[in-house]
Amino acid sequence: MDYHRFTFSTKEPELLLAFIQDLPFDSFEVEENILQAYIPSKNHSEKIQQALDSLKEQMTFTYQHTLIPYQNWNAVWESNFSPIRVQDFCGIRADFHPPFDPPVTHEIHIQPKMAFGTGHHATTWMMIDQMANLDFKGKKVLDYGCGTGILAILAEKMGASAIDAVDIEPPAVENTLEHLTLNTCTQITTYEGTLDQLANNQYQVILANINRNVILASLTTLYTQLEKDGYLLISGFIQADTDLLQESTLQQGFTVKEIQTREKWICMVLNKN
Repeated sequence: MDYHRFTFSTKEPELLLAFIQDLPFDSFEVEENILQAYIPSKNHSEKIQQALDSLKEQMTFTYQHTLIPYQNWNAVWESNFSPIRVQDFCGIRADFHPPFDPPVTHEIHIQPKMAFGTGHHATTWMMIDQMANLDFKGKKVLDYGCGTGILAILAEKMGASAIDAVDIEPPAVENTLEHLTLNTCTQITTYEGTLDQLANNQYQVILANINRNVILASLTTLYTQLEKDGYLLISGFIQADTDLLQESTLQQGFTVKEIQTREKWICMVLNKN
C-alpha cells in the first residue's frame, strides 16, 4: 500500500496535531517545529488539502506533501531502523543487529516494514514500559490495533496463555504474522478487521495503542470485553487529550491507575473493578 506523508512546519506541532487528528491520518511523528502525518493512499483525497487550507485561517503553518510508494517505504524503515531498548525489560531488534549487551529480560526480533509499532515511537515505548508492571501469566490478552505485533509477542513472552491480535490494515497483519514466525510464537491468533469480530470475547488484559478517536469510539466494547479486575492500557494520544480521555474512561466505569508522559504523548493504565 502506498502512503502519503504530510510534513508540517509549525512552532506548535502538538497544537496542530490536536487539530488534524480528526482527519484520516493513521500515524504521526512529532519533532521540534515539525509534525509528520501519514495517510494511506486509499484514504487520501482533495478534501484533506481543503481542510488544511481552511485550518490555516486558525493557525500558522506550512506543509509539503510527498507520495511514498510501498517498496520505498520498506527500504526507508530498514535503512533507518536501530535497536530499541525499554529499560532492562525489553529489547527490539532486527536480525541484522547483534544481541543486546547487557541483555534484556525479553528480546523481540522484527523485520522493519511500513507498519507502525517498531518501538521507536513514544507510545509503543510507554506501552511496553507499563506492561512490565503487569502480571501476564496465564492471562487472556487482546492486542487491539496490533500494528507489527510487538505487544502481542511481548505478552506471550511474559506468559500469557492466549492472545488475540487484530488490525484493520492488511500490511500490518502480514507483518504481524511474519513476526510471530520470527519469534516462534504459538499462543497468538491474528485477525484482519475490526473489534466487532471479537466483541463476544473476554480478556484479562487489553492493549490498545491506536489513536484518540478509535479509543473513544471503542470504550464501551472494551469495557464489556474486559473481565473484572482486568487492565486496559491505552496510548496514541497527546497531552492535550488527557482530560478528555480521563473523563471518558471514568464515565465508562474504569479506574485510572497511572498516567505516563513521554515526548508529549500519553499512556494510561486503566482498571475495571
